[in-house]
Amino acid sequence: MTYPAFKPLSKELMQERLTPPSSTVRLLIDTDTANEIDDQYALAWALLSPQHMTVEAVTAEPFSFAHHQPQLLAAEQAIERGDTHQEHLVGGFQGWIDRLHAQGRRAADLQFVLPEQGMELSYTEIETIYRKLGMSSAGKVFRGATRYMTAADDIVESESVDTIIDLAKSGSSPLYIAAMGCVTNIAAAILKAPEIRENIVVIWTSAYPSSAPHCNRPSLNLVQDVHASRLIFDCGVPHIYLPGYHVGAQLKISLPEMTEFVSGCGAIGEYLHHLYTNNPLHKMFAIEDTGRRTWVIWDIINIAWLINPDWVPTRLTTSPILDENLYWKKDQSRHQMREAHDVQRDEIFIDFYNKLKTAAS
Repeated sequence: MTYPAFKPLSKELMQERLTPPSSTVRLLIDTDTANEIDDQYALAWALLSPQHMTVEAVTAEPFSFAHHQPQLLAAEQAIERGDTHQEHLVGGFQGWIDRLHAQGRRAADLQFVLPEQGMELSYTEIETIYRKLGMSSAGKVFRGATRYMTAADDIVESESVDTIIDLAKSGSSPLYIAAMGCVTNIAAAILKAPEIRENIVVIWTSAYPSSAPHCNRPSLNLVQDVHASRLIFDCGVPHIYLPGYHVGAQLKISLPEMTEFVSGCGAIGEYLHHLYTNNPLHKMFAIEDTGRRTWVIWDIINIAWLINPDWVPTRLTTSPILDENLYWKKDQSRHQMREAHDVQRDEIFIDFYNKLKTAAS
């Protein structure tokens, strides 16, 4: 089955919603906060930026890297046989397997959380960020989907879905939704109450630019729930698309910067420094020599665009079609979206550092 046809929004309303905001916005953050370390930075920055956004709710998304396991096991076997294998991972399975083997580990040794566990871990991590900031999370943090969509019309119910719908229907201004992971919660809300498309703006970071010829399978945010991902591009919701590769990927930070500008900035600064130096993905991907490597803080791109759209330059384009093989197809007759093509990396991190310092003083 397919999801129902969505009535297009008027061109006037779409133009209004896709225009970068010039005043404080109402914001809901939809996040897989425990997935790695970037969401925590983004959430903290948003909560420290009340002059630009009012965070009305934070909803927990499911996450899991388990989809990598069959491919990783197959690649390991192929490598050991001397056969070729298909790569759908930035950096490649070959490098990942080589690093695991160098540590005396094998692909089968990796343990991946399931989506329901990922959501619950994210819920707990959201609470932790509020606590480290000394802010109350009462009535603001909600559990989300415990699984991904199984069909295009599958509404995955959760308290996050009802929260999105309720907030979208309240207030005198649109609700911006910063999506920092898979979009199961948002897709379910749109399926359950299609009329909310008139009252929301989805800001989502994932995948490659819509003009890129690459397969989007390497994008965790997109590939976990393909049905939900496809719906965001198809349903006509006002959408600010912030490609991860290779736009958000410029938002890298180093250990010396963490030590100089983040450590010492109160409880939240110490916690973010701890996350950087205890990154769970370092162990999963068998990454060593971490003191000399940078790490991408992907999801702060959502907050950066809201604080100053000039820091994340965008253009209007047509929403692409995500085909069955997860490649983009362009159709100039489709509805518009706004898409990022660059970032002002230094300005973004300087503002982040300044707000951490101010909060600690």
